[in-house]
Amino acid sequence: MTDLSVENLTLCAGAMTLVESASFNLAQGEFVALLGPNGAGKTSLIRAGIGLQSANDGRSLLDGTPVHGLSPAQRARQIAYLPQIRPLAWPNAVRDVVSLGRFSHGAPLGRLKGLDAEAVDRALEACGLTDLASRRTDTLSGGELARVHCARAFAAEAPLLVADEPIAALDPRQQFRILDLIRAYVDQGGGALVVLHDIQLAARYASRLIWMKEGRIVADGPPAETLTANRLKDIYGVTARVDGAHIHIEGAA
Repeated sequence: MTDLSVENLTLCAGAMTLVESASFNLAQGEFVALLGPNGAGKTSLIRAGIGLQSANDGRSLLDGTPVHGLSPAQRARQIAYLPQIRPLAWPNAVRDVVSLGRFSHGAPLGRLKGLDAEAVDRALEACGLTDLASRRTDTLSGGELARVHCARAFAAEAPLLVADEPIAALDPRQQFRILDLIRAYVDQGGGALVVLHDIQLAARYASRLIWMKEGRIVADGPPAETLTANRLKDIYGVTARVDGAHIHIEGAA
């Protein structure tokens, strides 16, 4: 079972501390939501945690091996990463974009064959994109394009997935659709760490919530234990009533 362990990670930018002494684990079978206000350090934490940025202190281990000791391809085969900003250099066909997820396995440019082609087909089918495989990405809706990026990540068939705000700017139906796809990935044995701003959706889908404030992790646990009115006031500065997974925001604290 693949496990990502981040231990006492600190990341600075000049004199500014972006992440301070942060620790967490991600294993297969978990759907973990990373929560916190803008500027809390969520993106910095996950990028440093998976080895895309060098930390000033602490360490990040993938199955006990330091992530910085792995090549980019080795990391990509273990952790599929869906960044917050997902530009496409040119309007390729959907299948071609999804096929990018296989390059960490040494797949060549051009039409994929064998196991690589089968992995792409599975990702297209899982994300409901089989009928759109030949469409250019610049003809897709926002929701369809979000599913293309998910399929690209799924095509790697990595045991872990890290997704930074995968439902940003989507309408409610498409938000549910993307989170349903990630939930299915977890149910099939994957482990997912997802940055979210919708707390109610996080409570509905995630088995664990990690809460960040000012670069620090201040809580990590199941929604039933960590989602409280006091937590929302402390993290977001709002007054709220919490009834199970239902949250009623009443206003600024």
